[in-house]
Amino acid sequence: MKRRKVLLGGLGFASLLTTVACGGGQSANNQGADSKTLTMLTSPDYPPYGFYETSGGGRKIVGFDIDIANYIAKELGYQLRVQESDFNGLIPALQANRADFVMAGMTPTDERKKNVDFSNIYFQAQNTIVALKGSNLVKAENLAGKRVGVQLGSIQEGDLKKIAEKVQGIQVKTLNRVPEIIQEIKAKRIDAAIIEDTVVRGFTQANPDLEYNVIPSEGPSGSAIAFPKGSQRVAQFNQVLDKMKASGELDRLAKQWFSASVPASPAASPSPTK
Repeated sequence: MKRRKVLLGGLGFASLLTTVACGGGQSANNQGADSKTLTMLTSPDYPPYGFYETSGGGRKIVGFDIDIANYIAKELGYQLRVQESDFNGLIPALQANRADFVMAGMTPTDERKKNVDFSNIYFQAQNTIVALKGSNLVKAENLAGKRVGVQLGSIQEGDLKKIAEKVQGIQVKTLNRVPEIIQEIKAKRIDAAIIEDTVVRGFTQANPDLEYNVIPSEGPSGSAIAFPKGSQRVAQFNQVLDKMKASGELDRLAKQWFSASVPASPAASPSPTK
């Protein structure tokens, strides 16, 4: 579950890029009622939910969320088109009908529910403190007086601010992408960061000089699919998610993606916006 929080109001659709994951078709805002293409929006900087696979000279968004979206699209008789955005542009893009749905490990908070509709929860995870090995930052209280990084627009950003209200001296540094946060830790420009356990696991596998410790969450948890307000697709997607849970397909995909190693810097430099 990507416990990330979208910043609303006055935000553009940063780094919007179309990438075909399965089939092609019209953009979301040009689709008619009989269109057989679903447009999904994601933030591909959050392995293993969604990230760029660049091996073999290609450049394709892959991950846990992408596999679930492809499965749902196939079950409903659609092709899938995947577009990218910075995380804090996802909900504004849905509100502007730039996509049919969003999957980015997004947590269905009360704030978000005012602006978009959500599917049922499809995965759960936890927050961690990640730092250089030997830092001994095992609980929130250890962050007193530390420089702590977090992804801009994420649920973790809100959680860190709540921690900072209780623990004195925390200096919060926000960054757009998780790989940037990891590099800031390694360069010792920050002391630690708050990142989800399923995501940080891959980075610590690729960077043995890092370690992480799970800490209690400060608010809602779980990942769900987001839709424009009033979307009729919510019930359709929930039916397929229920089927995937009953058949064990969700568990199979979770084991596949959350037990696998991921690239050290999965968010490659974005291509020019189309």
